[in-house]
Amino acid sequence: MSPTVPRETTARSVRAALMDEEKVSFLCELFALLADPTRLRIVDALSRRELCVRDLAAALSKTVSAVSHQLRLLRGARLVRNRRQGKLVIYSLDDEHVLRLFSAGLEHVEH
Repeated sequence: MSPTVPRETTARSVRAALMDEEKVSFLCELFALLADPTRLRIVDALSRRELCVRDLAAALSKTVSAVSHQLRLLRGARLVRNRRQGKLVIYSLDDEHVLRLFSAGLEHVEH
C-alpha cells in the first residue's frame, strides 16, 4: 500500500476487485469436494493415469459402488470426465486446470 493513498480508497479498490458471491460459492464447493479423502485420492490416482472404476476401486481399496458415487460428484463439478472404450468407462481428470490445482496443493503441503 502506498503511503499517499488513503486507507479508505485502498479498501474500496480491493472490494471492487473481489470475486462476486456466485464465484465464491462455486469455489467453496470445489474445495469442499476436494476436502474428502476418497475424492482426493481419486484425483491423485487420475493425475497419474486414466483408469476404469474397477481399477480405481482396487487401487484405493474401496468398493466399486463407493468409488462410483464419488466419481459422480467429481464429474458433476467438472473435475473428472469419462469416455467409453468398448464396454469400459475410462475416467481421467477433466483438464489441465484440475491437475495444476492438485499439483499446487500437493507442492504446498510438501514444502
